Amino acid sequence: MVNALAQVPADFLYALGTLRKARCRSELRLDEIPAPARLAPFAVALGAEVIVPSGGKDRSPVHGPAAMALARSAAAGAAAGDDAEDGEELATGRFILLHDPDGSAVWDGEFRIVTYIRAQLDAEMGNDEMLGSVAWTWLVEALETHNAPYRAAGGTATRVLSESFGTLADRPASIDIELRASWTPASADVQAHLEAWSDMVCTFAGLPPLPDGVSALPRRRRN
Repeated sequence: MVNALAQVPADFLYALGTLRKARCRSELRLDEIPAPARLAPFAVALGAEVIVPSGGKDRSPVHGPAAMALARSAAAGAAAGDDAEDGEELATGRFILLHDPDGSAVWDGEFRIVTYIRAQLDAEMGNDEMLGSVAWTWLVEALETHNAPYRAAGGTATRVLSESFGTLADRPASIDIELRASWTPASADVQAHLEAWSDMVCTFAGLPPLPDGVSALPRRRRN
């Protein structure tokens, strides 16, 4: 966690600055959330929701960690927070950047990106046996499309079935797809990595545009 700028390594400050430069789609609400305290000496975390607004103008998300570390755009962040709009939530996710100045043999580097994405599908789509491998392919293709060099990537795709009973029996069954993944960026410049991940969250939500040859997930059924 970042407690004082004087104690933050220059490489981590630089990485936070590159996060601030990331350009994400207006459907993605991106905000700083509490970072895990035990995974690395320094960490920052972002939470994301893909929202299709019911009305109003689009806005660009504010990246909390860069504003915190570099002490910039505090007023803009507050204004953006007041501009929240009601809409349909299609997917959620977390993006965590870890930094250990001493390096880690497990990471094969000084930085590690840990991510989580979840989206709800109709039961028919969720039962596709290839869904997990498709989700992993989206991650790899997103990083390649954004020219975000990485190594030592790994992840797990999980399908979670939800069924309702009793007074909720009228609700249709649904399946959530979850992808937990991590990788080591090739440098402290992680702008492209956040942009790739944010595009992937939108892909999970079924929002175009998508790379050639990739099909969108159908949006979740509204009850």
